[in-house]
Amino acid sequence: MIALGSDHGGFGLKQEVIRYLKERNIPYQDMGCYSEEACDYPVYGKKVAHAVADGECDKGILICGTGIGISIAANKVKGIRAALCHDVFSAQATREHNDANILAMGARVIGPGLALKIVDTFLNTEFSGEERHQNRIDQLEEEG
Repeated sequence: MIALGSDHGGFGLKQEVIRYLKERNIPYQDMGCYSEEACDYPVYGKKVAHAVADGECDKGILICGTGIGISIAANKVKGIRAALCHDVFSAQATREHNDANILAMGARVIGPGLALKIVDTFLNTEFSGEERHQNRIDQLEEEG
């Protein structure tokens, strides 16, 4: 299950991602926002992050205007590795090397065509499992 969240700036692109997921029969849960009415991205970033961290969803996708604020909000939740990606290479690398569990994108930065390629790459790339990458992830999870 994929957890989805956006603020008003990412609402339109989130609708495109929902169409992509529906076409591929990928289960998802839309955690808001539900319109282009102004709202606060931390609410939805944290909502999606908690769903992933608690195991309710396998991965998450977050979208705001730039992707920056919503990824910062998500990364405040223990166990979350939200990666801001605006290209396919970064989406692949963050899954292979960082085992990122949330993808963040900026709707004002990239268009829907590229965004959907990034989503496809993020969802279909596995963590490499290499010891050096796992060691680094373990260090990220340490306090302080």
